Amino acid sequence: MNKQITSTQNTYIKELIQLKEKSKQRKKTQTFLIEGLREISLAIDGQYKIEKLLVDTSIISDKALEKIIHSFTYKIDCIEISNEVYQKLALRGSTEGIIAVAKSKDLSLNSIQFKNKNPLILVAEAPEKPGNIGALLRTADAAGIDAVLIANPKTDMYNPNIIRSSVGCVFTTTIATGTSSEIINFLKQHQINIYGAALTASVEYQTINYTNASAIVVGTEATGLTENWLQNTTANIIIPMRGKIDSMNVSVSAAILLFEAVRQRQLSN
Repeated sequence: MNKQITSTQNTYIKELIQLKEKSKQRKKTQTFLIEGLREISLAIDGQYKIEKLLVDTSIISDKALEKIIHSFTYKIDCIEISNEVYQKLALRGSTEGIIAVAKSKDLSLNSIQFKNKNPLILVAEAPEKPGNIGALLRTADAAGIDAVLIANPKTDMYNPNIIRSSVGCVFTTTIATGTSSEIINFLKQHQINIYGAALTASVEYQTINYTNASAIVVGTEATGLTENWLQNTTANIIIPMRGKIDSMNVSVSAAILLFEAVRQRQLSN
């Protein structure tokens, strides 16, 4: 390591704290922070450009650091930081003592290229909680779907709480953001069926054929999908409730719907 930073008042560290805390700064600089060995490894696998590594040598082992450095195909700039600096930058005190500064990717709809001729897509309209977005991304990764589209996002996808709650699945999943209208037009242009999870005018989810190009759309737990989506669906679908309540956590609902689609596709193959 050719540099060491021990003070939280260092100008560069102050800039990184802004990256951690401010969506505006992440968008302005097109950079963001990644914390943890697994998350950084997944970002490397996802072809993210890592600009710098900041390491607290009082936490990370030489073996772990050497392994991550050797996973790069280019020379990476490594900065040793004090534990005080690390605690200021880290979201979790228990992580492995390593933080990366990475370049953002283009998350516009134009960036999406489907490898599957009948893609399976998850659309989430206006998810409010980073934890829910992270859980949706974990579900999407587990199901092996083709893309996740976030309509009218309330935060940027490089929010450290999204990265943390997705356990790095933000880097393993094809993601794009846009307005509801933009995403509806995108899906129609690509002749993708739109199935909206809704309580009214709905059919039971397992009665739908998802083996063709399909987008499963979920709304917020509080209000569900907006009228814009409900007026543009191929069909509205519902998960029958056997108890007293009429809704579930959005990531649980998405998992049920996506894995039914995956099951059908496996049977058809």
